[in-house]
Formats: sequence, C-alpha cells, structure tokens
Amino acid sequence: MPTMKAARLHEIGAQFVLDEVPRPQPGAHDVLVKVEASTVIPNLKNVTTHFPEWYPFLPLPALPAIFGLDSAGTVTAVGSAVTSFKPGDRVYVNPGVGCGECRYCKQGETPRCAAYTFLGYFGFGPGSQAIFEKYPYAGYGEYLTAPATNLVRLPDNLSSAQATRFGYLGTAYSAIRKAALRPAQSILVLGASGTLGVGATLLALAFGAAKVVVVARDRAALERLKELDPRRVEIVPIGARTIREQVLELLPDGVDAMLDTLGAKAPAALSVDAMGAVGRGGRIVQIGGVAGPIPIDPHPFMCQQLQYIGSLWFTTAEGDEMARMVESGILDLSLLEERAYPLAQLNQALEDIQSQANGFTNFHIVHG
Repeated sequence: MPTMKAARLHEIGAQFVLDEVPRPQPGAHDVLVKVEASTVIPNLKNVTTHFPEWYPFLPLPALPAIFGLDSAGTVTAVGSAVTSFKPGDRVYVNPGVGCGECRYCKQGETPRCAAYTFLGYFGFGPGSQAIFEKYPYAGYGEYLTAPATNLVRLPDNLSSAQATRFGYLGTAYSAIRKAALRPAQSILVLGASGTLGVGATLLALAFGAAKVVVVARDRAALERLKELDPRRVEIVPIGARTIREQVLELLPDGVDAMLDTLGAKAPAALSVDAMGAVGRGGRIVQIGGVAGPIPIDPHPFMCQQLQYIGSLWFTTAEGDEMARMVESGILDLSLLEERAYPLAQLNQALEDIQSQANGFTNFHIVHG
C-alpha cells in the first residue's frame, strides 16, 4: 500500500509529529489531490490546545488527526462518479463540508448546514464526527481526499501559494455579498491591517466601492492600504478620537456597509464605536468573531433600518467567482509576500505566525 508523510496531532496541547501514513483513495464522488501548498492557520494553536475547554460544542477530529486548511494542488485521481475534474487539474480545496442531504446543502448554502465541518480543523455540530471519519485527510498531509463539489479550478495566473489565502478572501467575499455593496457605495473595514482585513480591502476595491474606509491601529499598514488606490481608500487610525467621529468627518452621511473583522481578543467597544458610523439603511456584517456581547439598541436599528448580519466562510461557487476575478485581473493578489515552510517545519511556522504575522504576509506550508 502506498504511503505518504503527514503532520499529525496525537494529543491536545502537544506539537505535531511527522508520521508515515497510508495514502488515501477517493470515494465514488471524491477526488484525490496532491497537495502543493496549505495555509498556516494563525488560530490553530488555540484550537489544538484550548478549544476542548473553551468551545466543547465545536468538535475536533478524533486523535491522532491531520489538520490543515486552504489547500491547493493537483488532482491525481478521481472517483468513478466524478466527471467534472480529471487528473492534472489544478485546484483549491474548500474545506467546508456539509452533510449533503439537508435543505441548506441541497440549495447550495452549505455553511448553514447543522453538521458543517472544516476538514482539517474543527466542526460546528454533532454531525461533524461522521464527516471527519469520512474525510480524515487534510492540508498537512501530502495527499488529501475531498468531495468533487468542493473544488475550485485555478487559473494559470493564480499560484497554489496565493490560493491558500482563499479561506480569508472567501470569508470577506461572502460578507461583501451579504452587505449588498454596490459600485459607488462606501464600506468600512474594521481591523483592516489583519489578514482578513487586507483581503476585505482588496475585494471591496474589486467590487467597485467608491470609498473604502480602513480602520486599524497600525498606521504603517493603513498607509500601505492607502497606496492601493489613494483616491478611494480613506484611513482611520484607532486612537484618541473615536472611529465614529473620524468617519463622519470623511463621510457625513456615514458608510453604506461595514465589515467587522476584529478577532476574539479585540474589545467589543471598538465594534460598537464603528457601528455608529454606519448610515441609514446600512448593513453591518460580522466575520471576525470579536469578543461579545455587542449591545444593540433596537429603536435606532428599527428607525434607521440598520441590519446586523453574521457570515460564516463561503460557498465553493463563491470560490469559483473569486478565481475568475483573479483570472480577469479584477482581483490582484500580487501584493502578498510569500513566507513558505516545508511540512517538517510546521511547528516552527505555527510559532512564527504568532509574533510575525501581518495582513500582507502569506504564511503557508509547501510539499515537495
């Protein structure tokens, strides 16, 4: 039986161990992908150390387990029922898998499935264990299996390394669609200097926003975002003055939409401050998981017809749309600075990303 190398977690809180494991074979509706690159997950150490205590309702795969999200590579084999892909195709693997049978899966809204699961990461409900058992392979192995319906075909001008950012990009992409942003409208990106925020800024410009208000503490990162399009990008530093005051000086009627990309360590007060800069009829989309709760006064929300929306990940169809945006040149990922590690250095990569990460650096694992 052919084997492969895979970095596996054997116990909670421990480091990953490089093991030799059997190479998987695809099921009838699945594909086998030779992984070329996979993202280094900034939150993975928290997940594999604290999630069983912090979030026992978000199940992890049974150990020992292979982790690793946002993988890209080449199809090497397809199942007997697969007709849309063939060996040699370059693909990104969307790790978000649903049960495939509920009404949400059937209508193409897999992230709403009660059993929704990130292959190589964690799940969202009791049904996740069955999905982990069916697809136990992930990006920190040399090969993985996945449903053919989870593949995004990569154009020639999109490298496997760049495709490892699709998880963050897709999260922002789906949020902008839910915000119903139209060309010539304005959008505020809270936490714009982070990995999720930089992607959101790139996409907001690609969607044709007239004004993209980027909000963060890192002034140098804000200036770098301003350089993307000095006419359309407006910077608002977090500091002595409130976010609301600064935004309303730039746009007296407020912004049409807001993406909250702040993570769990950020104070919710920043989100509340920024929400005050959203104009009448505006939409606020939560994608960062800021520490809550966030107080909302129903009366102004009603009278100003505001909306607060939660958005999780993205569909594979949305991934296809992003790939076409890159292919056409609408979305340019050339500003990403590549930071590659071999699989044997995964533990070091997970350490480095804790202190060296920024929204412009693309930390990823490479195979071969």
